[in-house]
Amino acid sequence: MVVVRRPHWGEDRVFYRSIHGHLASLPARWTSLVPDDPLVMVGRERARFRLQDLIDLSTLVSKLSEKGGADV
Repeated sequence: MVVVRRPHWGEDRVFYRSIHGHLASLPARWTSLVPDDPLVMVGRERARFRLQDLIDLSTLVSKLSEKGGADV
C-alpha cells in the first residue's frame, strides 16, 4: 500500500508499507505511478543506429579532429 510519493535524497520515491508493516521505499520510476517516457514509447525501444556504425563514426570524427578538420 502506497503511503506517499515524494522526493528523497534528490530522487522521486514511493514510500509504502511492507507486508510486515515496515516503511519501505523504491524509485517512483520503477512503478506504474510514473508514465512511460514518450521517446521510448515512440521508438518502441528500437535503436536508430547500430553499435558498430556509432563506433565507426566515433573513430572517423577522432581522426578528422586530429587532422584539424581540413578534410571535412
